[in-house]
Amino acid sequence: MTATNAEEPADLRRAGLRAMRDALPGVSPEGDINQRDGRLGDELFEIGLISVWGALWAREELSPRDRSLVTLGLLIALGAEAELRTHVRVGLTNGLTREEIAEVIYHAAGYAGFPAATAARTAAREALPD
Repeated sequence: MTATNAEEPADLRRAGLRAMRDALPGVSPEGDINQRDGRLGDELFEIGLISVWGALWAREELSPRDRSLVTLGLLIALGAEAELRTHVRVGLTNGLTREEIAEVIYHAAGYAGFPAATAARTAAREALPD
């Protein structure tokens, strides 16, 4: 199933839950997830679930492994260390090796800069068990 803009939000939400659970096994409880708590920004999880996990990660044109490589590079370039820690683990789930994750960091040094790569190395070390 390729997720497209023509799909209903409920379909994208279901696809998003499936893609997120595949990428982060054991992290999300089974059944429906409701992260709304009435506080500022409580719709952010739903937006990400539908627009990122449902409309992007559920697409078939790239494998989950390839999406992990792309995502790691983008997060390094953005300096998004908190998200990077999560996606290092997602990358392992999607078949990346520790050596391949290190290569993404090395490669990013040439394009995103040495400080971004150093921060990414720190975040990856925090995310990966020794």
